[in-house]
Amino acid sequence: MFNVNSADSIIEFAKKLKGKTLRTACNVDFDEFKINDKGGYGKTAEKYYFNYEPNSDSEPDFKEAGLELKCSPLKTLKNGDFRSKERLVLNIINYLQVHEEDFESSSFWKKNAHLLLVFYLHDRDLNLLDYIIKLVDDWKYPSEDLKIIKHDWETINKKIKEGKAHELSEGDTFYLGACTKGSTALKSFRDQPFSKEKAKQRAYSLKQGYVNHIIANIAQEETAVYGKIIERPEVLDLVQSIEEIVISKFQPFYGKLAEEIAEKFDLHFNPEAKNYFASITNAVLKAILGIEQNKTIEEFEKADIDVKSIRVDTNNKIKESISFPAFKFIDIFNKSWKDSTMKDLTEKKYLFIFYKNYGNGFVLDKVKFWNMPFKDRNEVRKVWLKTKKVIYSGNIFNDYARDKQGNIRYSKKDNPIRNNNLPKIVDNNVCHVRPHGTDSTYTYPLPVEDKKLKVMEYSKQCFWYNASYVRDEIYLK
Repeated sequence: MFNVNSADSIIEFAKKLKGKTLRTACNVDFDEFKINDKGGYGKTAEKYYFNYEPNSDSEPDFKEAGLELKCSPLKTLKNGDFRSKERLVLNIINYLQVHEEDFESSSFWKKNAHLLLVFYLHDRDLNLLDYIIKLVDDWKYPSEDLKIIKHDWETINKKIKEGKAHELSEGDTFYLGACTKGSTALKSFRDQPFSKEKAKQRAYSLKQGYVNHIIANIAQEETAVYGKIIERPEVLDLVQSIEEIVISKFQPFYGKLAEEIAEKFDLHFNPEAKNYFASITNAVLKAILGIEQNKTIEEFEKADIDVKSIRVDTNNKIKESISFPAFKFIDIFNKSWKDSTMKDLTEKKYLFIFYKNYGNGFVLDKVKFWNMPFKDRNEVRKVWLKTKKVIYSGNIFNDYARDKQGNIRYSKKDNPIRNNNLPKIVDNNVCHVRPHGTDSTYTYPLPVEDKKLKVMEYSKQCFWYNASYVRDEIYLK
């Protein structure tokens, strides 16, 4: 066994799990044993391998050693590297108490300062007891990460003190998120101290990108090559956040043509290429931040920051809405909003890089970190629920698009253009649904047969943030 007073002893004992399954590692007859609830893997490891009863105490699992056990699923990339399947959920945020705490004495820090991590390979075809444990190690936050995590914790706490616990979003912060936690609507709402409005129950969590960074460190993956914006942790003592550092690095280039910036850093791209601005944005971003082109921006990876380049015309009009990956009809049919991919995207943090046309070409106008406000997340939820309703009813297809003479209109690829009943851009001021391209032959299966077409498939569709919304609520604010 292990010495309960020694973190090293516990970690050494835990590492014996590597390469095994819970079924083979635990001295228990698991013949009829099944793990049904989402936290069942960790509870089983606690009870049958480490021999203590699972609990929800505010103390670390191994209290005497100050060590908190967390079990989390992995997926494997094509190159064999491991990545996290999900964020790492830590302890529940107690809205009624946390506003009285400071970081160093907080329940979060008391419980999660030192983590013992057990990563197992997820396989939907296996019983959880037979998942192979791939990585086991402890984790203490590096000093530069800890400064950011402390700032994240204080950002969450500030919102609670302002009576806005119901508006919390994972996009508010960088490494430490506040993720929703609760199995049903009734169970997932809590009182908050400075507002009468109920707030969804949330837990502190390490974002998926940050967990991937931990995994890469534990696995010692040679393919994970990072470049840092913050080379010296003490830099964060002089400013409030990474946001300030990034924006301050961009400001000297405001008003310069995209081509001028690229030339300054000896970057060469074809201005006629369709993805010119996306390509130049990624390269210029790294150059301005002092990151080598062949490296990944470590802080952005840890924080799951999505970078978007937007072109603005002389009249402040933004031509293009922002698209997201095509969704699967079956996924929306089977999932609730709280478990949906789109819900996660509404709580994501973005860096927008705006290029504006002042008549002589597109110049770097400004950069802005942004995450979607609470009221607008509710609008996206409405669009998602309407989409689910249309899929569920089998009424996606409406009619073929026709010209004034009543003839069916065709796309450039000679496919008939379809009109559908999914949410349109005129239906909602935040987002809508439409295909990414014009080729209707690219399809996904339907869970319910379309009543008019009598088919079990339909052209791929995407959620989009409206161009007018991007202009009014992100660019002009």
